[in-house]
Formats: sequence, structure tokens, C-alpha cells
Amino acid sequence: MSPQPPLSTERRVLDAAKVCCERWGIEKVTIDDIASEAGVSRATLYRMFPGGKDVLFDALRLQEIEDFFTRLLAHLEGVDDLEELLTRTVVSATHELRNDQHLAVMLASEPGDTLGQLTVDGLPRIIRVATLFIVPLVDPFLPRPESARLVELLARLVISYFLAPSDHVDFADADSARLFIRTFIIPAFAASLIRS
Repeated sequence: MSPQPPLSTERRVLDAAKVCCERWGIEKVTIDDIASEAGVSRATLYRMFPGGKDVLFDALRLQEIEDFFTRLLAHLEGVDDLEELLTRTVVSATHELRNDQHLAVMLASEPGDTLGQLTVDGLPRIIRVATLFIVPLVDPFLPRPESARLVELLARLVISYFLAPSDHVDFADADSARLFIRTFIIPAFAASLIRS
């Protein structure tokens, strides 16, 4: 097995910020804490993130979202049916959210900021990244504008059902998710389906 390539300095800093947030909470973390955890100087950190802590946390949030969708894509390889693609997307995304230890810690220790990043403040960013990653997989089945609308709808639904679980639908269960998609999502986009 070949050794892992060393992490870039930026990734080391972002990973350190994540560790520090889990340890002390977003409000209490300082630039010095992050620099020390990452093994870089304060000056290096400010050169990488000129706006300081706010810019660094924005970069961390974006990195977390990109990592999330990279992991999600691994579950979607080889799918050639729209219903199966949507089912796997919803189920895998729900499992990722439920098993994300960093997210669980942040929801427990910093619920206001974390909920904001999943909803009002962060939802546009989540939808942008979801669009970049998932829309190309939906494009063979729907015209691009419809693909984008469908991916946005799925992102909103997954987050909603994650934050407020239902007694009627469990997106972590493939059968439950498939029934929901077959009943409510596919019919809503049926007129736009591309016939091959």
C-alpha cells in the first residue's frame, strides 16, 4: 500500500479548524488555536485566509460540503435509472448526515450557527454545490433546468427530513425513500422526462 500524500497546508488548517470547533465551539476558537493545532504560524494562516476567522470558517464550510458530495458520488456510480439514482441520492445523503460526527457535535454545541448553515445562511451554498455534483447525473433523464430544480428540491427535502424526522417517511430506508420518490417526485417531473 502506497503512503498517503501529505495534506496541503490549507487542508491541514481547515482540518485543525474543524478539530478546534469541536473542542471549544465556533465562538471560542481563536486564530491562534487553529494555527497551533495546524502547526503553522499565525502569519501563514492570515496569508491563506486574509479575512481571518470568518473567511477561514467559510472555507471550512465549503470544504465540508464538497467532501460530503464527493462521498455521496461514490454511492451513485453506475446508476442508469432515474428512480434508482434519486433513491440512492436521498438514502446516501441521509446516512451521511446522520453519521457525520462533526455535524452532531456542532448541532449539540453550536445549534444556532449550525442550523443556520443547514438552512437560511448555508442552504444557497449547499444547493450550488449539489447542483455542481448531482445535476450532471440527472441530465440524461431531464432537461438541464428541470435537473437543477429536481436537485434543489431533493437537497431541501433531505435537509428538512434530517432536521425534523417524520413518522411516515424515512429517507435512510431505501424502500421508504423509493416509495416517496415514486409517488411524489417522479410524477412531478414526468412531463419533462427525456425518452430514449
